[in-house]
Amino acid sequence: MANVRITLPDGAVQEVEQGITPLDVARSISPGLARQTVAARLNEQLVDATTPILEDVSLQLITLKTPEGLEIYRHSSAHLMAHAVKELFGKEVQVTIGPAIEGGFYYDFYSESHTFSPDEFEQIEKKMAELAKADLPLEREVMKRDEAIALFRAMGEDYKVELIEDLDAEEVSLYRQGDFVDLCRGPHVPTTGILKAFKLTSVAGAYWRGSEENAMLQRLYATAFPDKKELKQYLVRLEEARKRDHRKLGRELDLFSFSEEAGAGLVIWHPKGAMLRTLLENFEREEHLKRGYEIVVGPQILRTELWQTSGHFDNYRENMYFTEVDGQSYGVKPMNCLAHMLIYKSKRRSYRDLPQRYFELGMVHRHEKSGVLHGLLRVRGFTQDDAHILCMPEQLDAEIKGVLAFVQDVMAIFGFEYELELSTRPEKSIGSDEDWERATNALRSALDDTGLEYDINEGDGAFYGPKIDIKLKDALDRKWQCATIQCDFTLPERFDLTYIGSDGEKHRPVMVHRVILGAIERFVGVLIEHFAGNFPLWISPVQAKILNVTDNQADYAQQVCDQLRQQGVRVQVDLRNEKLGFKIREAQVEKIPYMLVIGDKEVADGTLSPRHRSGETLTAMTPAEFVEFIQEECRKHH
Repeated sequence: MANVRITLPDGAVQEVEQGITPLDVARSISPGLARQTVAARLNEQLVDATTPILEDVSLQLITLKTPEGLEIYRHSSAHLMAHAVKELFGKEVQVTIGPAIEGGFYYDFYSESHTFSPDEFEQIEKKMAELAKADLPLEREVMKRDEAIALFRAMGEDYKVELIEDLDAEEVSLYRQGDFVDLCRGPHVPTTGILKAFKLTSVAGAYWRGSEENAMLQRLYATAFPDKKELKQYLVRLEEARKRDHRKLGRELDLFSFSEEAGAGLVIWHPKGAMLRTLLENFEREEHLKRGYEIVVGPQILRTELWQTSGHFDNYRENMYFTEVDGQSYGVKPMNCLAHMLIYKSKRRSYRDLPQRYFELGMVHRHEKSGVLHGLLRVRGFTQDDAHILCMPEQLDAEIKGVLAFVQDVMAIFGFEYELELSTRPEKSIGSDEDWERATNALRSALDDTGLEYDINEGDGAFYGPKIDIKLKDALDRKWQCATIQCDFTLPERFDLTYIGSDGEKHRPVMVHRVILGAIERFVGVLIEHFAGNFPLWISPVQAKILNVTDNQADYAQQVCDQLRQQGVRVQVDLRNEKLGFKIREAQVEKIPYMLVIGDKEVADGTLSPRHRSGETLTAMTPAEFVEFIQEECRKHH
């Protein structure tokens, strides 16, 4: 058999026998590398590790130590779970799709007669372990489209038939492992024996293809890791995440609620939650005013013609709500930019007036599908800390860098680390190639100049311009999309925005769309989980609770409460005829930073005895000294 040349990533060239596989190459380098190899790239094409090499190629081995390798491992684990489910429940259950996702994978099943329960997870895991131990090869097979339809139709797998019928291809690829066969592009791990550690985590409903008009499926979520130690560490983090779940803590701390009577995805803020978001909003107003922004307010609905001009009607209307007033169609705003452009356009602008920075804590509404709604993290009505900067093109670089610095300052206050992505032009977009290139280069140049590391996220920009996405990392190292910076040459053109330059001629400004915290609702949800409800003192809805020992101190306790409130301390008083220990424990459950104990001694001395929620007891102090103490602690952390 003839030989072929393979070029490895370090530039080394090997001459090997034609038909050898990437896995064979890995074995020739070291047994350890072979155990870690799950796939390969041949001339940049991702393939199975068992694919024969038939010509001269560049070869990159994909191992479990890479994010890509872990994703393939989890995708193969999804097939393993589907195989186990079919072994256990047979024709009662039909398979649909099962992708890898961040942190694990899922598989969607359809059944008229069987409802999955967490009680069955152990049974499914046991069957998965048996199939893994059998070390079944995952074999790729290319089949004519019509033959594949006939195969899956004979198996009673209607959803696979529908998927193939929708494919515009003469051939499709299947993967077999033992008696199980699935429609899949791959690649997959060489054998099921590689799959060592997996765990089912939850079950949920999901509409087929995300449409409420389609059948409801059952989604089994799971995770998988290359070894049991990593899985155990992940499950510990997952349990911690459950304890921190903002929906659970939101109820326990009485911050917010949702009501089917009001409508799905619409937040009802209770007093403590409303106080928390008010504190955040006040903080935002102060920080924006410091940086030269002007506060504006736009209407909730605008005429549909405006949304047609902006391109939202053609590119975003499936996410919008519409209404009619006096026979005229209006769109409920999903974004705040249109009103800000109308403010700019309301008078003649000179280059001396630029940049104009408009800031609005604007309530917006978006038509999210019910299946994706998730507490505060995905809602239909929310408030964005939205700002739009209109400037001359030569001012653009400084404005983008100013927003990046703003983000850096704010995230430091909350203690968040973050990552950045540059998202480029999506398939569905408006504007010229030249404008998109100018906008993308402006964002890239600002990032490069500041020395910040970033990834490229191809095709995920807004429909009117590219963007920098900032992803926060919380206490459990999870990532959350909050801040974003978008560069837009297109909407100023569509709305005919101009300024008079130093040459006396009309010129076109450029617009920067940006948010710092993003949606206030989403950010509050992230904060709750990041701090596990133990908010920093400066944003705690209640900073202190006064606890009297007996009724003898009730009058003094109320006087202290009034005095502290007059000085701006957010304080409550608990005068119930309950034991002090009970009241302390209840205040700790409420995660109130300070409990102020008042007994006979404190009344006599005109003091109070602070106790931190951690259990630390401070020395007694006067109400005035406590006010100073609180103010100083807030200054240190904000």
